[in-house]
Parts: sequence; structure tokens; C-alpha cells
Amino acid sequence: MDSTGKRFDVAIVGGGLAGVMALASARKAGLEAVVLERQGRVGGLWRDLPAWQDIQISAADWALGDVPLQGVTQPHILANLEAWVERFGLADGIRLNTPVQSAREDTSGWELATPKGLVHARHLVAATGAHNTPVIPACSRTASAVREFHSSTLRDPSLLTGRSVLVVGGGASAFDLLELCFQHGAQRVVWAFRGTRWFVPTFKPKHIAGSVRGFARLQASGMTAAQQSATIGADMRARYDKFGLTDLLPAHDFDVRHDQLIPGRPGMLQNFADIERHRASVSAITGGTEHGLLERLGVDSADWLFNRVGTIHTFQGKEAEAVIAVLGAPMTAQQGARRWAACTPNIFNVMVSRAKQTLYVVGSRAAWSTVGHGRAVAESVRSH
Repeated sequence: MDSTGKRFDVAIVGGGLAGVMALASARKAGLEAVVLERQGRVGGLWRDLPAWQDIQISAADWALGDVPLQGVTQPHILANLEAWVERFGLADGIRLNTPVQSAREDTSGWELATPKGLVHARHLVAATGAHNTPVIPACSRTASAVREFHSSTLRDPSLLTGRSVLVVGGGASAFDLLELCFQHGAQRVVWAFRGTRWFVPTFKPKHIAGSVRGFARLQASGMTAAQQSATIGADMRARYDKFGLTDLLPAHDFDVRHDQLIPGRPGMLQNFADIERHRASVSAITGGTEHGLLERLGVDSADWLFNRVGTIHTFQGKEAEAVIAVLGAPMTAQQGARRWAACTPNIFNVMVSRAKQTLYVVGSRAAWSTVGHGRAVAESVRSH
């Protein structure tokens, strides 16, 4: 690397989506810029993601210049990035296999250390990706036989077919995994989350629903950030109410300075009633306890779970001597979900009529006895 005595206008760390766009913009502005990329090819995060990963904005909003996007999944996005480099003649400004080991300010800007020598620039752009490292909370594991995947490492979604799947988290990655569960025929889908990110309820695919143009019009209108937040927040709350998702409302008001407009996932919303939802976190994973007990009783655990555990909808047409019905949504903020479930007799009728002899109901009597047909159940079932 021959940079002796030379100082670039801009040094860009990272040759992924943001880095390539920053280089193109810098050159358009007449600046001398260089990209320092640790890998042997451009692409950054999009080079490492599974092939099913797709973009969260419309293809029209994604396009750079006159380079068309041939598809919305990872192979197409990577090919599109490489096409940008060729179309705008950026290759001579990208130094591959050049990881930045350190960066420090000097009297005239920045000094970056790489295995190939020092690079000096007046300005520094860090384009290393905010989501490069998956966030996996600490969790104790004892003899766990559970297969665990972060959304960035699930290469083959067909592994979910016929499986019982627990999805943990309340952001875009969790939404993607819930969608994959239904696309690939997971047997049972359980969702645990402490809270959720704001998302746009919609039955449209991400690459259609994820247009940023409405947001751009608000910004161009001269509204303050607070006014934009209030306008979008009111619209989002109305959408949550329309889709019966009020129990998923985030705890904080929408704020354009901190929240993304993540599009919802159509399969997740179309199958929402079949998701076993728990507002909780996972603190420990232990393997085999319940399966071992069933096996000692001479019961096939997989068959038992498939035939005897599920949502109310999956048990239509089935009966048992005793039924244990678990009613969630105990929190005050989940009143909308309780009203939705109890407003017509259908759900409670299926729940009650599955029991030939005994019905056990687990849930908050105080919460459910105030809504719809929950009152009748509360009056008929003894408290324990």
C-alpha cells in the first residue's frame, strides 16, 4: 500500500452496502476517498447472510442510480452491490484484504493502522455495520439437546419443518424466524419476548410494504421530529388496533430518532392466532427432563407433544377426558388481546367443549373475568 505522505479526504472502513454507497457519494462530491475492507470481496454483511434473508424496504427505494435490482434476497443484493462497483467505476478506490487494526485522531484528521501500512485521511466513515455481531443474551445451559440458531446462522430453514420451535426476541430477527416457521411447516410455534420493536402491521411482503417514501414526505414537509413521531405513532396505534395486535404495542412511544419502521411479516400475522405467545425471557435451557419423564412412563414424547399440546385452533375436532386451558395476556396493557379472544363465543366454545369430563383453566381470573365470554368461564370454574 503506497500511501506515504498522502492524506485522503475520506477513509471508509468497511466495503459492504454503506461503505460502497459512501465511496460513490464521496466521489460524486469530488472527494478523494478510499475503502478499507477486511475481506477479499465487497459485500460485507450481505456476503455472510443466509440466502433467504431479504431487504426491508421496497426494491424501488433500494436502487442506486440506474442499476436494477433483480430480486430481493441475499444473492440478488450481493450481486447488486458488485454491480454498483462496476457501474460507477469504484474498484480502484477499494482496498481488499485490508482490515483496520486501529484508528486514532491526529493533528490533521485520522491515522488508521492496517497490516499493509498506515492510512491518513481528513475524515473517517465507520461503515462496519451496526448488526455485524449477533446479540445473544447470556443463558445457562444444562445438558441441553436444543438446537439453537440466530437468524444470521440459520442457513437451511427446512430444518424447522415438523419441529417445535421457540422464537426468542421482539425485533426484526424474531419476526423473520416466525415467518420462516410458517413458510416451512413448523409443527408448533412458541414466541417469548420481553418487549417488541415498533413494526408496521401488514399482509404485504417486506419489499412491498417497506417503502420509506411516506416517511420522506413527512421529513420534507418541515415537520419537527416530535411532530413526525406523533403522526406516525398515531397511525401505527390505529394499525395495531385494526389487526388485533394491541398486546404487542411497545412500551414506549414511537420516536423517529430511535425507531425503525420495520415492516410486519405477512405469514406471522396471518397465523398470529397459532403462535403461543409469552411475555417472558429465557434464563436457562435444560435438556431432556420432560422427555425423560414421558419415556419412563412409556410415552413417545414427540407424539404426545404433537397430539396433546397446541393452540385452541389446532384442537378443533379433538377431545380429551381432561383439558388444561392456559389463558395468557394477564397485563393491563393486553386488554385489547383479551377482548379480541373473548368477544365472540367461538374460541371459548372450542376450549370448553374439548373436555369430556374436567376442564382446568390457568390464567388471571381478575383480568379475564372482565371481558366478554371470559365472565361466564370465571363464574363457572372454581378458583384454586
